[in-house]
Amino acid sequence: MNLGTMPYRDAWAIQERTHAEVLAGAEERLLLVDHPPVITFGRRAEIDGRKNLIASEESLSQLGVELVQSDRGGDITFHGPGQIVAYPIVRFNDHALSVGGYVRKLEETVIAAMQTFGVDARRIQGCVGIWVGLEKLCAIGVRIRRGVSMHGIALNVETDLRYFDLIVPCGLADKRATSLRKLLGEQTPPIEMVKKTIADQFVEAFA
Repeated sequence: MNLGTMPYRDAWAIQERTHAEVLAGAEERLLLVDHPPVITFGRRAEIDGRKNLIASEESLSQLGVELVQSDRGGDITFHGPGQIVAYPIVRFNDHALSVGGYVRKLEETVIAAMQTFGVDARRIQGCVGIWVGLEKLCAIGVRIRRGVSMHGIALNVETDLRYFDLIVPCGLADKRATSLRKLLGEQTPPIEMVKKTIADQFVEAFA
């Protein structure tokens, strides 16, 4: 389901409805969306007191960046234009998945998609997400409720990376964010092509 551009809270509400449908036996779904500028806090950030937010709420308001406390795992991250956000709503029992196995499957899916564009994306031991060198290309944050997944991945395609200077992304002070645009320059594929490639890889991974 391609939701286009949608505020974070509105997409979250669609996730909740879809989660209930999938839990009741409906077909599994992959929601694809891009959000207006928003900084979200995972459950770890809530526990730690949002210490990795650098910018003041006043400056964020002036920049038009929303703040949302999410129920996903992980710390702090940014979503915005030029970024593909994918929310897989899948039943763990149908795929014999553990939480760790599911996260690895998400990583493998994104890595396979990036390989089609000639990007050498990888895991880094002990750091969830997808990396090129020591820079993060794709963030992952999930929630599993009653055996069905919510939230998912955020892949930087043409994202304005200056937004990440407002936070310590995922709480990793020594790591920077990157994007396909930064890596590939004029060879960056259109975002809709990247979106289709991501979707195709997810279908193959969970079929």
